[in-house]
Amino acid sequence: MTKPSRLERILLNLAVILVILFFMMPMFWLVTTAFKFGREAFSIPPKWIFFEFTLKNFQDVWQHSNVLRFLMNSIIISTGATLLSLLLGVPAGYAVARTQSRLLGMSSYFFLVLLMIPPIAMLIPFYLIMRDIQLLGSYAAVIIIDTIFDASFVVWMMRSYFKDVPQEMEEASLIDGASRLQAFYRIALPLSVPGIMASALYCIIFSWNDFLFALMLTSPKTKTMPLGILASFSASEINWGIMAAMSVFAIIPAIIIALFLNRHFVQGLTAGAAKG
Repeated sequence: MTKPSRLERILLNLAVILVILFFMMPMFWLVTTAFKFGREAFSIPPKWIFFEFTLKNFQDVWQHSNVLRFLMNSIIISTGATLLSLLLGVPAGYAVARTQSRLLGMSSYFFLVLLMIPPIAMLIPFYLIMRDIQLLGSYAAVIIIDTIFDASFVVWMMRSYFKDVPQEMEEASLIDGASRLQAFYRIALPLSVPGIMASALYCIIFSWNDFLFALMLTSPKTKTMPLGILASFSASEINWGIMAAMSVFAIIPAIIIALFLNRHFVQGLTAGAAKG
C-alpha cells in the first residue's frame, strides 16, 4: 500500500476537524449559554466568544434548585439499573451463546423484539403495576423498567461477543475437571471485559438520559436530572441560562463516567486480545 501524500494527510485532518467541530457546536453553544446573561443568549449576530461572562446562572441553580438531589437520584437509578442489567444479561448472553438447543438459541431474538417495542407502549401497564404493588415514586420503579430494556440489550450484545470468544480454552478447562460455571467465570468472563464495558456504558447512558419513565414513575424526592432541567421551563418564559447551567451539571458526571469506562474498555480489549 502506498503512503498517503502530504496533501492527502492535510485534507484528511481538515475533514476530521470539521466533522468534530460540527458535532461539538451544540455542546459549545450549551456551555457558553450557561455563562451568558439572558439577553445575550440569542443576540444577533450571535456572540460565540466575546460576551459578558457571568456565573449568575450557576449561582441561581445552586441556590434555588435541588441540583444535588437530582444528580444523586440519577446516579442511584443509573447505577442500580446498570448493575442489575449486567447481573442478569451477561450470564444470560453466555447461556444463549453456548446452548445446543435451537429453541433457546432462537430466544435471543425475543430480546431484540423487546428492544423494538416503543417505551411508551409499556409505560401505562407498568405504571399500574407499580401503583398496585406500592412502588410508584420509588427508585425501584424506574430501575426495574430501565433494566427491562438495558438487560435485553446486554443479552443481545453479550451473546454476539461470547460467540467470538474461542471455545477451545473453555473445553480445555472442562477436560481438566472444571464445571461449566467455573469455565464461565475463569475463562469466558475475563475475555469478555470489553463487551461488558461497552454494555455498561450503554446502560448508564440510557438510564441517565431517561426522561419518559422518570417523568411518570418518580416522586418529587426521586426526580432525576432530566426532570430538573425541565424545571427551567415555565408557563411565562424559558430561562435558557438556567437550563444550560443545569445541563452542564448533568453532562459533567456523564463525561467522567464515560472516560472512566472507556479507559477500562481499552484495557479489557488489550487483555482479551492477549489472552485470545
